[in-house]
Amino acid sequence: MLESMQTLVPHLATALTGPVPQLEKTILDNQTKIESFFRQQWQLTPPPLYASVDLRNAGFKIAPVDTNLFPAGFNNLNPDFMSLCVHAMQSTLARLHPSCQKILLIPESHTRNQFYLESLHQLHSILTQAGYETRIGSLKPDLTEAVEIKLNSGRQVKIEPIERQGDKVTIKSFCPCLVILNHDMSEGTPQILKDIKQTLIPPLAIGWAYRKKSQHFKHYQQVAEEFSEILGMDSWLINPLYRQCGEIDFMSGEGELCLTDQVDAALATIKQKYQTYGIKKDPFVVVKADQGTYGMGVMMVRSSDELRGLNRKARTRMSVSKGGQKIKNVILQEGVYSFETIGEQQAVAEPVVYMIGRYVVGGFYRVHTKRGEAENLNAPGMHFEPLAFAESCTNPKIDEAVPCSSNRFYAYGVIARLALLASARELAMVLGKEND
Repeated sequence: MLESMQTLVPHLATALTGPVPQLEKTILDNQTKIESFFRQQWQLTPPPLYASVDLRNAGFKIAPVDTNLFPAGFNNLNPDFMSLCVHAMQSTLARLHPSCQKILLIPESHTRNQFYLESLHQLHSILTQAGYETRIGSLKPDLTEAVEIKLNSGRQVKIEPIERQGDKVTIKSFCPCLVILNHDMSEGTPQILKDIKQTLIPPLAIGWAYRKKSQHFKHYQQVAEEFSEILGMDSWLINPLYRQCGEIDFMSGEGELCLTDQVDAALATIKQKYQTYGIKKDPFVVVKADQGTYGMGVMMVRSSDELRGLNRKARTRMSVSKGGQKIKNVILQEGVYSFETIGEQQAVAEPVVYMIGRYVVGGFYRVHTKRGEAENLNAPGMHFEPLAFAESCTNPKIDEAVPCSSNRFYAYGVIARLALLASARELAMVLGKEND
């Protein structure tokens, strides 16, 4: 089964029907080249333990807009994917830490966030079913004894305080050989984890206190160009253009001139591409914090005038990210439309693809009934629709009016794995600096 996992992604149903656009057809027609490319790349640069990738599908273009190396949302995956997740975790951890038996899982401190706790329970279950004795240890300094939290699903999750014993972290007598972070370290490295001898994955240096989205997309741009050269296509079709400035302070306006100039330049470049491909849409740019997650510090602009005219409420919203961290740097990313809709309300949806190691293990749609095709869907009011298994498609007929539904997800899996490869290179660079 693992051999097949190396070359295929799950056959899934999507919200879409209708003819397969040219980009997806190009990807489907080159599956052998694509899988050969990934096989060679994973030998050169092994992938991280896990990741989730937010995609946008505009029909003429499919691109990643965010890559999370500390993914939550495992509870939103289709339950049918769990055996695939377990096998992928076994294979990946056997490569990363072949002698490991005991794992300490360190979560975020959202002890009141039922959605996150459901994801944490699911991740713990995957690790346990993969054959590892796994305990959940909290970084919360005020947690002095184990707590069992009852979840809305009726399940329970047990979270325990961790201790520092010499150069290791433990839970009383439980001494793990491997520490897995599901905590994005937005506020920096906790003292208790500094200089421990146990293996930490992902490494602390890839946490959001240090990692920048602009650095990730610099790697992704290179990956997209290499991949597109093999397929003989324009890398723009899978790559969201990006720009960045120096430090900015939205409250004082410092750095705003650079930001507006870069927005104008980005919009001009995108408009030129739209004209080349005959796209009858208005280009837009996403201005967002260069660090952090949770959809905070994000705005869509169609003109630099929108930035000059920000009111105090908007400036305040763009000034802080998760945990009240001040936003000092932003990335200007090409806005990618989402032409996917789902349900009777035809709500706009975007696919989120999950990977464990090199394996695509499933995904879901992020759906927002109050947002449009050019808006950020990672916002209050969103909900999730698991991707369901579909009938297998061994020999898809691309020119049929209603193609096999697994076609689209194969394209999504390819783009997500390109983002994963960019993360692998990003991670290799970080580890190389640590070892210098």
